Amino acid sequence: MTDSLETTVTVLPPATGAWREGDPVGDRRFVDIGPVALENGETLPDVRVAYETWGEFDGSNAVLVLHALTGDSHVTGDAGLGHPTPGWWSGMIGPGRAVDTDRWFVVAPNVLGGCQGTTGPSSTAADGRPWGSRFPRTTVRDQVAVEEKVADALGIARWAAVLGGSMGGMRALEWAVMYPSRVERLLLLCSPAAASADQIAWAAPQIAAIRDDPNWHGGDYHDLPRGHGPHLGLGVARRIAHNTYRSAEEYDTRFARRHQPGEDPDAGGRYAIESYLDHHAEKLVHRFDAASYVALTEAMNGHDVARGRGSLREALERVTARTVVAGSSSDRLYPLHQQEELAALIPGVADVRLIDSPYGHDAFLIEARRLEQILAELLSL
Repeated sequence: MTDSLETTVTVLPPATGAWREGDPVGDRRFVDIGPVALENGETLPDVRVAYETWGEFDGSNAVLVLHALTGDSHVTGDAGLGHPTPGWWSGMIGPGRAVDTDRWFVVAPNVLGGCQGTTGPSSTAADGRPWGSRFPRTTVRDQVAVEEKVADALGIARWAAVLGGSMGGMRALEWAVMYPSRVERLLLLCSPAAASADQIAWAAPQIAAIRDDPNWHGGDYHDLPRGHGPHLGLGVARRIAHNTYRSAEEYDTRFARRHQPGEDPDAGGRYAIESYLDHHAEKLVHRFDAASYVALTEAMNGHDVARGRGSLREALERVTARTVVAGSSSDRLYPLHQQEELAALIPGVADVRLIDSPYGHDAFLIEARRLEQILAELLSL
């Protein structure tokens, strides 16, 4: 990181309230980008973005990595130092890895509306209270507009590559459509041109589980004593979501009808698959904010790259980046036909790069060898 960029570093005190964003804050950097005009006509004041970087910026080697729904800026590295989990793509990014940080300058921001340092519902508003229910509804395009301001603050005029999977793929696609001259290469992993009715249908009970939790308090729970937030609802939402992230093939092979050791479902115990889902729910409620989960899920529901731009073909013809589109053979959240649609309409894309995997949507996080091949192809274009 150059000295000029180091001036953007700010260390925040630990968050307060029912949920705390991975406190204490450690090695994340923060940039204040001021007010942001949103698509709904409102202005969100004093926006702060958390981000991390790896490598050295030489003026033309910046790579933007965009995380999925419950991810964050901690793409690579261990847990600790303010990070509740290890890097979610550590196998892909670092010295000598697919995105070699001896060559590339990698930037990963936390998304607008998130809960790991970027302004969101759990952040403190100007009146000293958490935003809570007052946090405005935002869109994927709002998220990207904020990321563009981060690029400006860091002195990055053009990304050598923008990489994104799932929700990150939605943002990556909008980057290439909103700011085509600023994106040289583009990777879209397991993501669609628009959220479908099926995807919105899966999201609906997740949002309802959170909002129906008696500890939701209309979204204004952040200043209650710790432990009084809608954690049960968030856990239910995570269980539902996780079933869309993995495949029936994996579940049947890995768990079948086995019981959790020492437990008999006929006597009130759990099947192994139930224990697995409980585990993932428990992990999430300790590191993620329910209101951010709602805000980001609603933004994903609103994703439609063709909105206000004519046909889908007309929207995707704006993309000038050298593009690779990849999808998982077993993805039941964003099925392969959605990536095939992107590949058919983005100029210069011949076909979809297949990730042949039993791991469903999460293949974009798990299948390291295939992902290395896809990244190598993109970065050689």
